[in-house]
Amino acid sequence: MTPQDISAALHHAIALQQQGRLADAENLCRQILATTQDGAANHLLGVLCAQQGRPEEALAFLTAALKLNPRDAMALNNRGNILHRVKRFDEAVADYDRALALNHHDPAIWNNRGMSLRDSGRAAEALRSCDAALALQPHHVKALTVRGTVLHALERNEDAWASLQAALSIAPGDRDALLNAAMVLAALQRFDAALALCDQALTAHSQDAQAWSRRGGVQLGMGRAADAVASYDKAVALDPRASETFSSRGLALLECGRLKDAIASFDAAIRADAGNADAHWNKGLCLLLQGDFANGLELYGWRTRLPRPVEARAFVQPLWTGEQDIAGKTIFLHATEQGLGDTIQFFRFALTLQAMGAHVVLAAQNALLRLLRDAGSGIEIIAADQVPAAFDYHSPLLSLPWALKTRIDTIPASVPYLRAEPERVRAWREKIGGHGFRVGINWQGAKRDIDRGRSFPLSLFETIAVIPGVRLIGLQKNAGLEQVQDSGIAVEQPEDFDQGSDAFLDTAAIMENLDLIITSDTAIAHLAGALARPTWVALKFLPDWRWLLERRDSPWYPTLRLFRQTMNGDWAQPFADINAQLRARMSNAP
Repeated sequence: MTPQDISAALHHAIALQQQGRLADAENLCRQILATTQDGAANHLLGVLCAQQGRPEEALAFLTAALKLNPRDAMALNNRGNILHRVKRFDEAVADYDRALALNHHDPAIWNNRGMSLRDSGRAAEALRSCDAALALQPHHVKALTVRGTVLHALERNEDAWASLQAALSIAPGDRDALLNAAMVLAALQRFDAALALCDQALTAHSQDAQAWSRRGGVQLGMGRAADAVASYDKAVALDPRASETFSSRGLALLECGRLKDAIASFDAAIRADAGNADAHWNKGLCLLLQGDFANGLELYGWRTRLPRPVEARAFVQPLWTGEQDIAGKTIFLHATEQGLGDTIQFFRFALTLQAMGAHVVLAAQNALLRLLRDAGSGIEIIAADQVPAAFDYHSPLLSLPWALKTRIDTIPASVPYLRAEPERVRAWREKIGGHGFRVGINWQGAKRDIDRGRSFPLSLFETIAVIPGVRLIGLQKNAGLEQVQDSGIAVEQPEDFDQGSDAFLDTAAIMENLDLIITSDTAIAHLAGALARPTWVALKFLPDWRWLLERRDSPWYPTLRLFRQTMNGDWAQPFADINAQLRARMSNAP
């Protein structure tokens, strides 16, 4: 072909592409390349392969185009887009940086760079990239939309909503802006508005799998799990390869109590994408909830690969996997990846390693240092940011059940393994007094996603408060305290307890002066169990995995008794049982 023929053929191929005749455009590009290696033909063919769902071929042709013309900013941008699609985010950012070095004034490249930075977990850098795009073009709808998602990743949801509102003011029907605005409004718990945006998107795009999936996510946040399953069903019917949607559908099925179906949905997600960490992790939680510790604990390790992973600490010393002889060795345990309750619960495994002859050093959350040191276990407790000078092995505290091949019947459950300070116990005994049947109560955990459905209103204690002889002693701190004044229930709320930087020292001492503790599923339940205090825990319909299913007792804590919802969201039944059991206990008291 002459240069004129090549130019004419390329123009024709572009016209075919614009008409949607992608295969014909591809054939014409291949005819050009059969006669000569042309950079523009390679570039266009790469784009056409990407449009037809063949990203690896697309990368090969774009790489060939860039060898012929390394200063083609648009080819660099397009290769970056494909690298982003196949989740090679750092490589995508490198291509965008090279493109921007050639064309610093293209807002689309800055925006694309922001997306890859966001998805690689570099949200602060992503925000700067989005702002650079908007400095060049303030009404760039895509940049405003991506900026909203970045702010959401930074947990600045009010700012995210403002950015997405700006996008929608320019393009009210923009599908991406609508769906991402719905995501942000759901995070702000403005669920009705979020659902309306999903429905608006579906009005224009009824066959949009992502819109149905986002609608399911909003419904799941509203507590409408069955409706969420129906939306996810439509999404996966439209896109059977959507791994993330299958994974989210599994969560909705789990909330419905359909564990077998949930596991099948997680398996479908894994078949579609073997690297889907959420699907592996949530399947593991399903198995653990059913008591399958052998398979569940193996999948529990996927928590380090989640989109927002727990801290994965790396050391020169090897990870302890349970295979190495630990006797006489020093093992460094780090326990900062999850909540205070998790550390209290899994501290028992540090004691197990000590009983196996290891010298154990545990880096715990700073708030728990005094409590754990007061246990008098001989375990060396250090601050969260400290590392011992020398050790032989290391392990996350929460990986020890897996390494020790723990099963339900081998859970180390000797209690108490924590203790309150004796002088503090005596001081609180004087403050509380010994009269009446003293019931410590806690009704709400921290205000975060993990607490959804676990908390209940203080008003449920109303019938318990009037049982003759019962005194309600409040163990609630921070969120939820406002209910005491509003409820009119006689709750004796201790003042100035656990006011310092140390957590639970006063709470533990108060617990030692109580006859019974009634609590929601919070760290309070784990503290009470570790202290071997008689405790009743009210659980939501589908509880956290560690409480298993149906059991009234806990293999983790012998002194705990479990009261479960029989219907999702209905606390009436478990509190009716609690009320009846407490009245029977009081009537039989000497």
